[in-house]
Amino acid sequence: MSFSNNGYLNMELLRFTTAGSVDDGKSTLIGRLLYDSKSIFEDQLEAVKRASIQKGNDYINLALLTDGLRSEREQGITIDVAYRYFATPKRKFIIADTPGHVQYTRNMVTGASTANAAIILIDARNGVTEQTHRHTFIATLLQIPHIIVCINKMDLMDYNQEVYESIKKSFTEFSEIIDIKDIRFIPISALKGDNVVDASENMPWYNEGTLMNVLETIPIDNDYDFENARFPVQYVIRPLTEEHHDFRGYAGRVAGGIFRRGDEITVLPSGLKSKIEAINLLDDEIEDAFPPMSVTITLKDEIDISRGDMIVKSDNLPEISQDIEITMCWMNQRPLRIGNKYNLMHTTKEVKCIVKEVLYKINVNTLEKITDNKEVGLNSIAKVVIKTTKPLIFDTYNKNRITGSLILIDEATNETVGVGMIG
Repeated sequence: MSFSNNGYLNMELLRFTTAGSVDDGKSTLIGRLLYDSKSIFEDQLEAVKRASIQKGNDYINLALLTDGLRSEREQGITIDVAYRYFATPKRKFIIADTPGHVQYTRNMVTGASTANAAIILIDARNGVTEQTHRHTFIATLLQIPHIIVCINKMDLMDYNQEVYESIKKSFTEFSEIIDIKDIRFIPISALKGDNVVDASENMPWYNEGTLMNVLETIPIDNDYDFENARFPVQYVIRPLTEEHHDFRGYAGRVAGGIFRRGDEITVLPSGLKSKIEAINLLDDEIEDAFPPMSVTITLKDEIDISRGDMIVKSDNLPEISQDIEITMCWMNQRPLRIGNKYNLMHTTKEVKCIVKEVLYKINVNTLEKITDNKEVGLNSIAKVVIKTTKPLIFDTYNKNRITGSLILIDEATNETVGVGMIG
């Protein structure tokens, strides 16, 4: 890759997740992206060639590039979230390769939680399935801004445009039930390379860009919340040196909105007010800060602020409450128990909570609410009410994915047992 280090560091980063049913060709698609964009090393390619020959393949099996776990290779399926990194001269990419099985919903939620885009893979032979509905619903539940529907294995359907149009129509009808902000359709063959990185000569009827072209050009500047100014304090900086004897700075990552020098701010939960004196990025003082920048903010007044507090604009306050309704994906073998205590992580704050009530579960395939069976087990998605020991400072998830999400942790084992979206 022929770009300079400075250019590479300043390049825009796109995170995307992949989801599809077993044998839809996810691993082959990711392998094709890496191979055709020249993002793999020669020794990796040689190892894949050797493994392909050992398996009796008469072609380079690109799926072997990504199915790294031994149990995956033996079963021929992806069973955990694997992160892949690559770059082109236009963008850097992080791929969260997630499983397709029903029993791995939690893995998909983990992989998709920070994604800008989701690739939903559909086998052209099978069309839209229940798995497709499930993956799409989870992607929209997590408010992933861009959905890219790749209709794969078009080579097995003679690159027939009618097959593509029929699947596109079926998916569009389902998508109208749920809120998808931006959706793209691409007919591909991951195995043959059609419309993945290079345009397909076999589908002259399609001219809306290859998958790589979409990934490189999809606009992600507005994927963050630039309206609601939120700065969870991660660390209080007090050097206590002769040179900086009175310095008190608040370090963290901007979760939403734009902060400028001179802005009137409120510190929550105390409600104390002040103005921004300076914003520093590393050693430089800057005029404004916005997501996802990590900065240090200093204020004109000395206020008692600690980790877990939140600096916000005085004219735009978040919600504060101890009783919170969340949509939760349960991620533990042991089912949820009403009244159980859990540690809760929200932005930089940690509190304890109990689950007060399960309102209903969601059938992820049909989107129906289930009220007659409220047992929340592994991979269940449910609407629940929690009560925290201290007030949380939050927004609804559809307003801000950072201040609207939380994690439940088992007190005894320290395992993450649930992830929740507020509202």
